[in-house]
Amino acid sequence: MELFLPFLLLIFASFFQGTFGLGMKYMNPMSWESWWVVHVLVAMILFPMIWAIVAIPDLFEIISNSPNDAIYLAMLFGFLWGIGGIMFGVSVPYIGLSLTMGIVMGLAGSAGSLIPLFQIENATSQPSFPYIIAGLLISLIGVAITAKAGIERDKLLSSDNKSSNIVKGILIAVTCGLLSSLLNVGFANAAPIAEKAQEYGVIARNSSLAAWVVVLLGAFMMNFGYAIFLLIKNNSWNTFSLKNAKNAYKWSFIAGFCWFAALGVYGQGAALLGEIGPVIGWPILLGLSLIISNYWAYRAGEWKNASKPFNKLLLGLLVLIISAVVLGLGNSV
Repeated sequence: MELFLPFLLLIFASFFQGTFGLGMKYMNPMSWESWWVVHVLVAMILFPMIWAIVAIPDLFEIISNSPNDAIYLAMLFGFLWGIGGIMFGVSVPYIGLSLTMGIVMGLAGSAGSLIPLFQIENATSQPSFPYIIAGLLISLIGVAITAKAGIERDKLLSSDNKSSNIVKGILIAVTCGLLSSLLNVGFANAAPIAEKAQEYGVIARNSSLAAWVVVLLGAFMMNFGYAIFLLIKNNSWNTFSLKNAKNAYKWSFIAGFCWFAALGVYGQGAALLGEIGPVIGWPILLGLSLIISNYWAYRAGEWKNASKPFNKLLLGLLVLIISAVVLGLGNSV
């Protein structure tokens, strides 16, 4: 039962993580930057603050009394993650969505787990170490198979054969994947803030919310600042007030809710797993969310008339499930 609740929370978090991207299909008629302003306000400020204040009445006092280095480091990693998110969109036109997703998910999952792992004292002598390394390697194989399936599907269904700068796109995607891992690194380094919350009597599961508020403040600065830059550059302010933008607003709120629900629930599950939580929980979150997102893609007909690539996708998803099991075993030894 000790492992049941945290892993159940990770499954719920993966559902939200794999689902939030559906909202991005409904941006029209708003511009990307106006939709993104609403989205990040909900996902990174409004919802995290409301949830954290409800669960932690002394939130701001706890943060103000937390170690300054933990606060600044958490915000910095959140800000750098924001740069990675922007680079994701830059990479897609060069190498396609499937290959970009494969590279980013693989690197974000492995680096986001390994960096916090090696910040733990005597990490390599921990009984869970071989399981973590094996689980990460299996996860990388699963992501690679899934990405290959997506590439084969794109080739099968696309009539556009124009060449692109593949090397440049891969380099951008690799940089994006490494930066994207820093959201979890920021969360792991914000542990002193969560510990301070526990000193105030906050239960371990909810203390993670205080850490996320700080990490996401840095992430918000980058995302919001970039969106405002585009609003000024493209002079697209008028898209906020378009008459038929109601549906876009609705989906920006839904996507924002799902995005932080994923992180908030993940943080609770990771907190219950103890010090090793961010190491094990992060690759499980990304691996299972990839399964969820591909399920929605299948429901939307994105794998129609691509039976061979779809069978390869199923193999990749099976490997990801195996990796989650191996990582879970790492917390039981």
